[in-house]
Amino acid sequence: MKRRIPSTAALTAFDASARHESFTRAAAELSLTQSAVCRQVAGLEGMLGVKLFRRTRRGVELTDEGRTYALRVAERLDALERDALELMAGAGGTPVIELAVVPTFGTRWLLPRLPQFLAGAVQINLHTRTRPFLFDDTPFDAAIYAGDGHWPGCVTHKVLAERLIAVCSPALIAPHGAPLPLHALTRLPLLQQTTRPHAWRRWFEAGGMTCEGELRGPRYEQFSMSVQAAVLGLGVALVPDFLVADELAQGRLVQTVRESHDSDRAYYYVVPESREHDRLLARFGTWLASTAAESCA
Repeated sequence: MKRRIPSTAALTAFDASARHESFTRAAAELSLTQSAVCRQVAGLEGMLGVKLFRRTRRGVELTDEGRTYALRVAERLDALERDALELMAGAGGTPVIELAVVPTFGTRWLLPRLPQFLAGAVQINLHTRTRPFLFDDTPFDAAIYAGDGHWPGCVTHKVLAERLIAVCSPALIAPHGAPLPLHALTRLPLLQQTTRPHAWRRWFEAGGMTCEGELRGPRYEQFSMSVQAAVLGLGVALVPDFLVADELAQGRLVQTVRESHDSDRAYYYVVPESREHDRLLARFGTWLASTAAESCA
């Protein structure tokens, strides 16, 4: 049976028109005439039997159906482009690993050490992800994430434990200086991590105390943002110790209190069960484990 698939030209014209909600700007982006874009979109609407745009006094806008379809088309076009780029990149025969990784771990811990592994003529493409996902819905071969080690349909290997410390700018606690007594933290602004809303509560509980204001304070999505905010004196950040080694050594941050406590999470290397015996992924996992052991020695 013949597939009922719109042409790439029609989908590209629709995608650009949807993003700009303007046939004129879409035409400029695609180096086409406005009439050519209009014909492609009209042909697509005719094939689908659905109106994707409506005319307004200011030009055109997406219909509800058009808005939903635009999101799906954009995802498919992105996937097609990614597939093409990956094929082009692998044309030289270099093995490639598509690795999803939590952002700050990727930039602060993995990247500085990665040249040791890449010396073996391997290409690793890094993609940031902060939460677990279904591998079947992505182009990823493996992942490194912070969690409890449970990921359905996958094999997980612990890479690195996570010990949390409270850090801040020296200026924030001047003239007293560090370390402060633990209860002094309750009087300072606490920087919050949106992906770990109860981190401060658990950390205080591990120290045998409670803090009524542990949920108050500016919120940041990534540890790298919290670290930078702490450097700027905006508050106290609760972060893994290995992520702020440089800032502590340079004096840009200080450990606000002596206490440090293990997190309820660790960093795991994750591989789908179907790829468990893949030699390249296994070699990378072995390298991760040995490198992590060396960094903790």
